[in-house]
Order: sequence, then C-alpha cells, then structure tokens
Amino acid sequence: QVQLVESGGGLVQAGGSRGLSCEASGFIHSINTMGWYRQAPGRQRELVAFITSGGMTNYADSVKGRFTISRDNAKNTVYLQMNSLRPEDTAIYYCNWYNARGNYWGKGTLVTVSS
Repeated sequence: QVQLVESGGGLVQAGGSRGLSCEASGFIHSINTMGWYRQAPGRQRELVAFITSGGMTNYADSVKGRFTISRDNAKNTVYLQMNSLRPEDTAIYYCNWYNARGNYWGKGTLVTVSS
C-alpha cells in the first residue's frame, strides 16, 4: 500500500502562482511514476503532468509553459509549480503514484483561481 498526502491548495488570483506537493509513504518501490491530475466541477478527471522516477516528464497541452512538475526521490515527494494561473485551472488536484504493482491516489487538494 502507498499513501499519498497532498498539500498547497488554496485561493489564488488569476495570473498568480501556487505550489503543490505530495508525499508518498508506505511500500515505496524505487521505480514508479508520480503525477498530478485535476477534476473541475462537472468535468472528468484529467492528467495535468507526470514524472517518472528517472525524471522524464509529460504535460497536458493546457498547462505547458505554465506548470512545472518535479520530484525528490529521497523524500518520495512530487511537486507541481503552477504559474500564470487562470480561472479555468480551478479544480481539485489529485496526486497519483503508480507502477506495475499498483495505482494509488491522494484525497485531493482544491485550487481556486479567482478572476
């Protein structure tokens, strides 16, 4: 089992920045992918970005150039730096951890971007 705890959500004005973090604990295998997904009201959950344990990253087109994902393998923590935030970025942001042995989700943290 892997437990994920997100932090950093809150209210931010459009154009502002916010950083999220997610710490994984439990049975952590060194080979894994960590990522961030989000779900806005009335919409399906969508990928924001992911990063492999080797450092390869991938971003949704809607956040490219504005968001940066990073990780600290020693701390089993993944980060999401969000810049130039827009009202349409308002959503619950979920941390995800997966490898061949399992797929785990955090409880989510709400980010609200006011116009």
